[in-house]
Amino acid sequence: RYEPTWDSLDARPLPAWFDEAKFGVFIHWGVFSVPSFGSEWFWWYWQKEKRVPYVKFMEANYPPGFSYEDFGPLFTAEFFDPNQWADILKASGAKYVVLTSKHHEGFTLWGSKYSWNWNAVDVGPKRDLVAELATSVRNRTDLHFGLYHSLFEWFNPLFLEDAANVFKTRKFPTSKSLPELYEIVSKYQPEIIWSDGNGNAPDTYWNSTGFLAWLYNDSPVRDTVVTNDRWGVGSICTHGGFYTCSDRYNPGHLLPHKWENCMTVDKRSWGYRRNAQLDDYLTIQDLVKQLVETVSCGGNLLMNIGPTHDGRIAVVFEERLRQMGAWLKVNGEAIYGTKPWRAQNDTVTPEVWYTFSPKEGRVNAIFLNWPVSGILELGEPQAKPGETQVKLVGYQELLKWVALGEKGIIIALPQLTPKQLPWQWGWTLQLTDVN
Repeated sequence: RYEPTWDSLDARPLPAWFDEAKFGVFIHWGVFSVPSFGSEWFWWYWQKEKRVPYVKFMEANYPPGFSYEDFGPLFTAEFFDPNQWADILKASGAKYVVLTSKHHEGFTLWGSKYSWNWNAVDVGPKRDLVAELATSVRNRTDLHFGLYHSLFEWFNPLFLEDAANVFKTRKFPTSKSLPELYEIVSKYQPEIIWSDGNGNAPDTYWNSTGFLAWLYNDSPVRDTVVTNDRWGVGSICTHGGFYTCSDRYNPGHLLPHKWENCMTVDKRSWGYRRNAQLDDYLTIQDLVKQLVETVSCGGNLLMNIGPTHDGRIAVVFEERLRQMGAWLKVNGEAIYGTKPWRAQNDTVTPEVWYTFSPKEGRVNAIFLNWPVSGILELGEPQAKPGETQVKLVGYQELLKWVALGEKGIIIALPQLTPKQLPWQWGWTLQLTDVN
């Protein structure tokens, strides 16, 4: 059994499914999807920081005295079809999904007993959005279902009172945050608890170790659940399950601990923005590159989309997800279930990243630029004459190659027309019998 101490909790092995999965989809959905302007931090920027664009937006479009709470009934979700969402998630090639069950605004997407009249069953959709998506994902896909949960809430009076007492009192976690966590685990049995928003309070204030000890020892998901590292001030990148370290974290080198790169298709926001321009969205080339770099360095990619207030996954997000799925259909063997190789990227040719398939004993070299010459030089693999084989995934015949001294190999790529190319945005070479 795990003790409620970081020493004990940090010793828990991460369930194997998470490292094998490599790719997940993050979904930021909530009342912030109604103004869908600027950022999911809309309430804070408008009311607390009084940022000019937000204040002007409200003055121009809403009557005087309109409060953030008034957005609640406008969060309608009339087009939310959880089966359609599940089908898109499946088509993306993702192996897990993380939904914002509650963001810093405190609005819960389930009918929480602890969020009276500020939840999706009492206000707005009048639906348990968490339950509906969980059911569809489990019935229609093999994805692991996870939930994001914000520890703190910007404007909750109990939290503000505790903060004013320099967190010597603990009214908010004991009456709101912790009961919600126990509630979502018992009710929905998520296999990821993606904690966020420490509110500048230490983990002792949140009783994070007490909750995690229950989660790992006695909860219905104790054997399969994974958690992140956002459990109070000072825990990020040091305690918990996998490390996130910061948003959009992509170190470009191997880390000794399992980590995740959580990032957004919309470069500027996690929530939906009605006024986003095409340039604000990462291209599929950008996204494949992020995935390949992340997995080579031992991480998972958690790629975020923001649905609309009426429950649609905007077509630009759907397209990116389906494109990623199409790429993974061809190149997934170089991603899923792989381990980092001794070299993460090539020393001679840029934009070449390596993974290792342990079962097959195979090195995968994923290259993001097709060389004009048709010749690809790799500085890292040590080829063995007469033994090493090189295959381009999606192309039948073996490729010709020449070894370069002790280390390095020159590979002749097939001469293909654009239509014959086994994919775009990135290609995989499988090398067998290399040192």
